[in-house]
Amino acid sequence: MSETTPRRPAYARLLDRAIRILASRDHSEQELRRKLVAPVMTKNGPEAIEFAEEDLERVIAWCFESNYLDDNRFAERLIASQSRKGYGPARIRQTLSQKGIPRSLAEQLMRECEIDWTEAAREQAERKYGDPLPTDFVQKVKVQRFLMYRGYLMEDIQALFAK
Repeated sequence: MSETTPRRPAYARLLDRAIRILASRDHSEQELRRKLVAPVMTKNGPEAIEFAEEDLERVIAWCFESNYLDDNRFAERLIASQSRKGYGPARIRQTLSQKGIPRSLAEQLMRECEIDWTEAAREQAERKYGDPLPTDFVQKVKVQRFLMYRGYLMEDIQALFAK
């Protein structure tokens, strides 16, 4: 832009940026807010968009009304994605919390998802340690530690070895 060309209003620039961000993948409201207030890299270096707080609130409200932003949908997809990657419920809850999903919504969606966590833990353990699972104490401890690192609960791990 030349020096004489007026800049677009901050609201329009924020809205364009929000749409570009949400076009690539779903985000939580907290993630979108963080990305909108962060400086943008331009060919002249980082450039912050100066805007009023009400402009940001209007953009967020518009994104919700237009179904570009939906924390429920984002959380459902994140749970499905993380469980496919082999992560357990504790790790998924932590990720949801980091992404700004309210604890009540996260707990509700974790209850509603139809994932057998014991079976998922078995699949992860068998992928890493083979079938049948180890029976000696030292190897069992290694499997437990691996599954706990992946975010599985001790009750699911114990149920795995009880079968």
